[in-house]
Amino acid sequence: MTVMKKRKLGLLPWVIIAIISGGLLGFITPDVLVRIFITFNSLFSEFLGFVVPLIIIGLVVPAIADLGRGAGKLLLFTALLAYGSTVISGLFTYVSCYYTLPSLIPAEAAMAGSLAPETGEALKPFFNIKFPPAVDVMSSLILSFLIGLGLAFIKGDTLKKSFFDFKDIIEMLIHKVVVPLLPIYIFGVFLTMSHSGQVFKILGLFIKVILIIFILQALFLLFQYIVAGLIAKKNPLKCLRNMLPAYFTALGTSSSAATIPVTLDQTLKNNVKEDVAGFVVPLCATIHLSGSTMKIVSISMALMIMQGMPFDFSLYLGFILMLGITMVAAPGVPGGAIVAALGLIQTMLLFDENIQALMVALYIAIDSFGTACNVTGDGAIAIIMDKVVDIRDKRRAKKEANAA
Repeated sequence: MTVMKKRKLGLLPWVIIAIISGGLLGFITPDVLVRIFITFNSLFSEFLGFVVPLIIIGLVVPAIADLGRGAGKLLLFTALLAYGSTVISGLFTYVSCYYTLPSLIPAEAAMAGSLAPETGEALKPFFNIKFPPAVDVMSSLILSFLIGLGLAFIKGDTLKKSFFDFKDIIEMLIHKVVVPLLPIYIFGVFLTMSHSGQVFKILGLFIKVILIIFILQALFLLFQYIVAGLIAKKNPLKCLRNMLPAYFTALGTSSSAATIPVTLDQTLKNNVKEDVAGFVVPLCATIHLSGSTMKIVSISMALMIMQGMPFDFSLYLGFILMLGITMVAAPGVPGGAIVAALGLIQTMLLFDENIQALMVALYIAIDSFGTACNVTGDGAIAIIMDKVVDIRDKRRAKKEANAA
């Protein structure tokens, strides 16, 4: 008799179930039940506000400290290249959405205030409990930079080990508490929206936004490989075609880490040296999140247009620059990038808890496409780094020949 293993649903299926069930049940759910989920969302939002600064400290400090530990210029250059790619992807998305989204999202679709009912007063939670954060988001970022840079240069390991232990605690908190509760949070948001009669209007508008994200990601991948091809003097279309198995594997797994073996094999087919590919691909699976950044920027801009909020370039430039750092330190669990970015979304874009929840839902709903863009872009970075290593080796050989 064969014992069938019990398979667990991933985060994406649960989010889809939450969106559909919340959107449908809101029309028939009595006010008292809706208020129960509103109360849960209020408490969970307060909890997120409390833990986000801790998440930033727990992830950014070890990331910066690890960057300075004995890996040399190759590690630093790869990290800067990944950061540059992430920032460029954000700026490209901003410019593209600036000229396309306002025409796709009419002014009358703007949401007045938060997600309040169209008629009557908004339903309120039964009670509120405030969780004041130990430190605000911007202070946690500055503190993380100072401590991380300090740990990168000092010789002692005691404090460094403590922060790596703290990172393990934070990742466990995200993996065991925050991420499992997100579907309930999202269910409450869509239950409230459908109860107020707004859910189909919002989802209809976001179908257009999702199509734009797919097109922008395809264009950005083409741009990455054209740049890599010019630098390494390789055919960009052939290199990009070689990486398609990694793209489709990431679509199925929604995990950069799980896709590493395929990404590595396909990168080698682009004639990248094995030692370079073995270094760059696993590293970029953690720190290169250009596709995730594109989703965050485009979805947030759509939400700002829907709310009638200004989305000028100076605001988004600072947001994208800070987001690039946050993405480098984002945890490698499904939904981890958007959770790590919530602090910036709250403090820099001034999104309230309902809009943050809606953004999380829409981000996770297309999470696998962002992951696929991330890992495919890793191949382009590996091609560039392979050329950098070639130039370095030639210079060393020339110096040795001159010395002889």
